[in-house]
Amino acid sequence: MSGELGLFGATDRAGTPSNLDQVRAAARTCRNCDLWERATQTVFGEGPVTARVILVGEQPGDYEDVKGRPFVGPAGKLLDEALAQAKLDRSLTYVTNAVKHFKWEPLGKRRLHKKPNAKEIAACQPWLLAEIKLIKPEVLVCLGATAAGSLFGSKVKVSTHRGRLFESDYAPQNLVTIHPSAILRVPDPRLKDAEFARLVEDLQLVSKYLGTR
Repeated sequence: MSGELGLFGATDRAGTPSNLDQVRAAARTCRNCDLWERATQTVFGEGPVTARVILVGEQPGDYEDVKGRPFVGPAGKLLDEALAQAKLDRSLTYVTNAVKHFKWEPLGKRRLHKKPNAKEIAACQPWLLAEIKLIKPEVLVCLGATAAGSLFGSKVKVSTHRGRLFESDYAPQNLVTIHPSAILRVPDPRLKDAEFARLVEDLQLVSKYLGTR
């Protein structure tokens, strides 16, 4: 494909980046907002370009920032368990975040997650949109309010849209559900188990749609 040079390097005539590796390489030196200054590295999405499902979280955490891979910390392990119970193979999905750099504040010797603001989310949106355009998923799953807001704005909320698939320009079917990290923060073990069960139920909607269970 021939095209112009822009944020992602070479693009096709529609302005879509030529390939995912090209976008990933360009994102490594992203300076669209100030988050890169305190982050270890850009944490780009991971998974096959042929993935049928894209899972979008909020931002990388401390584990992800160090390793340079999305969803490899405690929330990632919980997501893996939920995907397995829902009969969705993570190796066949593409996992990424709305924001590609870790935003944090110090708490003693720890680095405590800090929610990204609207400006930071908007600055990262071109990377996420490029991932979606190149992969062309059958189902797009937003894990948490930040991911849902980054793509759908305030009109789609986890509280009102959770538990059902809906159509959008991003993918034939879309789903919003809770972020695994929110489950980890639930103090009551019984409530935590219930929230995890609901996450599995939400993901089962995807596996049923895809015919994987």
